[in-house]
Amino acid sequence: MTDNSLSGTPPPPGPPPSGRRGRSARRERRQSGSGVVHAPYLSRNIPTLDYLSDEGCEKIEAQTDRLLAEIGLEFRDDPEVLEIWKAAGASVDGERVRFPKGMLQELVKTAPAQFTQHARNRARSVEIGGNNTVFAPVYGPPFVTDLDQGRRYGTIEDFRNFVKLTYLSPYLHHSGGTVCEPVDLPVNKRHFDMVYSHIKYSDKPFMGSVTAPERAEDSVAMARIVFGEDFVDQNCVMIQLINANSPLVFDGTMLGALKVYARANQACIVSPFILAGAMSPVTVAGTLSQVLAEALAGCALTQLLRPGAPVVFGAFVSSISMQSGAPTFGSPEGTLLLNGAAKLARRVGLPFRSGGSFTASKVPDAQSAQESTHTITATVQAGVNFCLHAAGWLEGGLCSSYEKFILDADQLGMMHVLAKGIDLSDEAMAMDAFEEVGPGGHFLGAEHTQRNFESAFYRSAIADNNSYEQWLADGAYDAARRANIIWKDQLREYTGPELDPAIDEALLAFMTKRKESFPDSNV
Repeated sequence: MTDNSLSGTPPPPGPPPSGRRGRSARRERRQSGSGVVHAPYLSRNIPTLDYLSDEGCEKIEAQTDRLLAEIGLEFRDDPEVLEIWKAAGASVDGERVRFPKGMLQELVKTAPAQFTQHARNRARSVEIGGNNTVFAPVYGPPFVTDLDQGRRYGTIEDFRNFVKLTYLSPYLHHSGGTVCEPVDLPVNKRHFDMVYSHIKYSDKPFMGSVTAPERAEDSVAMARIVFGEDFVDQNCVMIQLINANSPLVFDGTMLGALKVYARANQACIVSPFILAGAMSPVTVAGTLSQVLAEALAGCALTQLLRPGAPVVFGAFVSSISMQSGAPTFGSPEGTLLLNGAAKLARRVGLPFRSGGSFTASKVPDAQSAQESTHTITATVQAGVNFCLHAAGWLEGGLCSSYEKFILDADQLGMMHVLAKGIDLSDEAMAMDAFEEVGPGGHFLGAEHTQRNFESAFYRSAIADNNSYEQWLADGAYDAARRANIIWKDQLREYTGPELDPAIDEALLAFMTKRKESFPDSNV
């Protein structure tokens, strides 16, 4: 019986897929999800696609200069930051800061165009910048969903599950940050368990907490236990998401976290969070000038705090429905915004963060596949260096979906193949195959085919390419139901990376001591 229960109700009981495809699919999933076959990051060998001309960039940059000089930005609830700007030569009026032309562009020149984020397993370290793309999972949803239990608030168990699934995927290079919000833990203490989960259940790079300056300090302290104090001071071991409060505002919480991480030499992704039409103009060009102004201001601030600290130019930009005000994803305007911001970031010499597997759909259906595929393809073609929300995003970012995670990870595997470009080696030109087969023959039995068939084409662990009869025999499952089986198989067979027992003990002792030093709170 076909499973159509994508609304959150449990699927009908039944055995896992059987028959030839069922057995081979499970074997392929175990092999591809083992964590053994792993790409540390994606290196693009295809040209960067530019929709914005150099002349267009110059026009947007000129308007950005006007925005910065005439309108400026507000830096709220942080007198220290205002003093820093004043000392650097900006005009400060209350919390409003205006910048002379070219000031911010000059400041960001001390930031590296490319840097390494080290993982505790050095083979998992990532290069952020250049022709590299790093895929990280969904970030921030308060809800989780799967076909068995439906939509619900996230827990620390869900959090650990998504960390494990990310670790197992060969196509996700980064453990990410708040893969879901564990609402079963106190707000002011859950960051300990989140950071610890990334360290314990994965050996890929991870993100720190930004919800309060003291939580950022705790994250840095835990990183020092893992990597050593001197190593952390001289190297990037964490990357953090610092959102502007668009339009043209940075609030005290984000500024406090930015100061902690920049001074500790840890990377900040300074990312305007914009729903165009509500938090920016309805036009692509107007929004891009705002994105550039906000990103430049935050990135430049990191360099005033510690010249040379790694920083990433970020842009989360989506359009909205002008009828309902709800965010929309996978739109042509979203692609143009992503692509234009990527080129603006390259022109100021900074790594760029954007993109993901976005969708407004509430279930892992055709809408979610269409919107997410459109955006992740645009992400790779635009040359994004750090891609948050690459897998698991659902419901406009309100929900982390187990099935959507598996479906998205499969698409990321396709992006790895796409990014390689066209192989023009002698083996790829296949002249010996033409000579063997000749006119009217077929290539299935050719020696060249025998040498290359195992790696010739990407083999999806999700897609069913069999006959209708075989599909029926295997249970007649749709893609979401197949993904449901896969994630449960992966978690059942999960074996985590080793963590030095002394480091583990020190982390647990630090967490216990800090948690006992202040009461639980829901803020």
